[in-house]
Amino acid sequence: MTLAEFRAALALADPPAGLSTALRALWLDGKGEWDAAHRSVDDPDTAEGARVHAYLHRKEGDLSNARYWYDRAGAAPFDGPLEREWESLVRELLASP
Repeated sequence: MTLAEFRAALALADPPAGLSTALRALWLDGKGEWDAAHRSVDDPDTAEGARVHAYLHRKEGDLSNARYWYDRAGAAPFDGPLEREWESLVRELLASP
């Protein structure tokens, strides 16, 4: 799936089959469902999930919590617009095996 296809899938009522938990959270966030996205990665067991959790807290404006989750993910805090971080995460996760 490409970023364009992922974006097009935001028009669907349900997420595409086979998405990882982290990608499903980004799909939910892309549909404007921040609470559902956050709940789906509330206790992440992967670095990818922790990274998405960090992004969601950054989007919420809770930067100290976001820094905690970036650290848990082993990632530097993203420096740029939220939309660019969302796209970057989607691209990275779609490219992951």
